[in-house]
Amino acid sequence: MAIRVLVSGAGGKMGCEVVRAVNGAEGMEVVAAVDPGFAGQPLEAVCGVPGLDVTMAATLEEGMAADPEVMVDFTAPGVVKQNVLTGIDLGMRVVWGTTGLTPDEMEEVRRAVEAKGTAAFHAPNFAIGAVLLMVLSQKVARHMPALEIIEMHGEMKKDAPSGTAVRTAEMILEASELPDRPETEKVMVEGARGGAMGPVRIHSLRLPGYVAHQEVIFGGWGQTLTIRHDSMNRESFMPGVVLAVRKVREIIGLVVGLEHFLDLG
Repeated sequence: MAIRVLVSGAGGKMGCEVVRAVNGAEGMEVVAAVDPGFAGQPLEAVCGVPGLDVTMAATLEEGMAADPEVMVDFTAPGVVKQNVLTGIDLGMRVVWGTTGLTPDEMEEVRRAVEAKGTAAFHAPNFAIGAVLLMVLSQKVARHMPALEIIEMHGEMKKDAPSGTAVRTAEMILEASELPDRPETEKVMVEGARGGAMGPVRIHSLRLPGYVAHQEVIFGGWGQTLTIRHDSMNRESFMPGVVLAVRKVREIIGLVVGLEHFLDLG
């Protein structure tokens, strides 16, 4: 039986990409789409998917009329927490990619999932290559512990640093005890050295022309090593989204990070 999927934020660029990916994936179907800005419009016309007989709903509650099992949310930092909590409360298993939730808000989601006895999954980045960058960075940091992260996104991205950069730093810090780095004695422009997560510095670029890009630069005596990932378009995230929709049915509780669903040996 096909997995019945509700797409939240279905009228946005990422939302439409998710609609197309799920609609084209074996064993799953889009049965509901929610986006207040497109309420009442046919999803077929909004996202250009011929033959998809779904009308955009204004609220998640309205979308429940189609009896969805899994909700996928790509909306905005200002609404994602409430969307996720509402989806859990309505009985759906939730997959979301929107970043910007604080640790306290993530804990709130965790408690909601546990109280409901269901599952939720979040990935700051659904591109398989980005996940491999994070895992490789964990390994390299054990041998080259001096590092900085540069992440580059389009100028309309609402949060900084990116969730991918934060997750990369968290994974590195979980795996290695990094030494303190020397402080810059004289900073001529505030923020020039980036933001700090412990000894890890993160620099955020926001410019037109970028989609999602990140590099981790490691420094050692007489050498540097750079690991870089580039998403050229939104299609790069879709294999990970489809994988998460399948796997969220097999877990209980809140799981963060697509690496948990990959066979990394």
